[in-house]
Amino acid sequence: MSAVNSAIVIGGGIAGPVVATALHRAGIAASVYEAYPGPAYNIGSGLGFASNGLAALDIIGAGDAVRDVALALPASQIAIGDKLITVPALPGAEPLRIVDRSDLHRVLHDHAAASGVGFHYSKRLVGVDETADGVTAVFDDGSSATGDILIGADGVKSTVRRIIDPTAPDADFTGMLGFGGYARISTPVTPDTMTFAFGRNAYYLYWPLPDGRVAWGANLPSKQYLTLTEARDRGAAQWLSVLRDTYAADSPGAELVADTAPEDFEITGGLHIMPPVPHWSRGRLVLVGDAVHAPSNSTGQGASLAIESAIELARCLRDFDSVPTALGSYELIRRPRVEAIAARGAKINSTKTLGPVMRRLMPLVMPRFFGSKKLQAQMAGEQNYRIDWAASV
Repeated sequence: MSAVNSAIVIGGGIAGPVVATALHRAGIAASVYEAYPGPAYNIGSGLGFASNGLAALDIIGAGDAVRDVALALPASQIAIGDKLITVPALPGAEPLRIVDRSDLHRVLHDHAAASGVGFHYSKRLVGVDETADGVTAVFDDGSSATGDILIGADGVKSTVRRIIDPTAPDADFTGMLGFGGYARISTPVTPDTMTFAFGRNAYYLYWPLPDGRVAWGANLPSKQYLTLTEARDRGAAQWLSVLRDTYAADSPGAELVADTAPEDFEITGGLHIMPPVPHWSRGRLVLVGDAVHAPSNSTGQGASLAIESAIELARCLRDFDSVPTALGSYELIRRPRVEAIAARGAKINSTKTLGPVMRRLMPLVMPRFFGSKKLQAQMAGEQNYRIDWAASV
């Protein structure tokens, strides 16, 4: 029998609504407290969804709702100059899907609310009072909430992580700023395919949309870290000018940037990766999602891993009659997987800016690399991962 009857969830992005819905399914009441004044729509840009993440969403009944707003891309390829290298598809895996972050937030919020989860906005956490019997969250408007457990789903700049451990690491800056956009271009692009392009000066990716436009994302090398607000303050015109210079020698990179109107341009700011977090929990406080493991965007697994962890945390809280045992089991299950995928992403980041020698070698090395049994087994382990909700932890 669970030791937990109620949970306070801090953060209403991706992991927060999912863990609250999973807890509700497990018979544990959960409410979400979000710092923004409303559902976090229009925050960020598109993101990739792997088959393991969708399978985890199926457990709480939200998988099809996400599929309905996502674009399936059954094929992928690497572009180096004018050379295209096909990336072998993983047998039996659901295709990669791209979903707008705003659409994903809306779907997860609406599904959680329909499941009975309560949402409270303009609630920025400033402190926690913990006793032997429960925990109280204190917000900056003077209000508070009390429950048996508090779950920090508050992202890479997590307040809960700092409360659990004042010496906990901050998210690392990858050395890249994120941008994206939509354009109509004359250069043909491969249908139904995600293309990962190693430009002369910087990495970018692009994919066709059903309406004839091409969506793209760029990772711009930068020594200076900029928050989302700081990057947006510089304005679309300035960044589009920088990106036109950066991708001037690339096709279709130059055309993608040149044909993107300011209103179709997205600024993400500094891209993060979480180093290993020593303490995932303390007492009645625990972390989930990007607050404790945010792999590089290169993995395509950030959202999927956050959702998996939210489901597994709910299972552990459901199945153990001791809070320390439940939280310790959750970390034992999740830490090896998320840290292995984060390590893979860190290695990929180091290849995003190629020198002249590697640009010549990559077309020779990549087909052998993607055809290796080791990589195929690694990707199968990531994407074929499934959680058995019905089984006891």
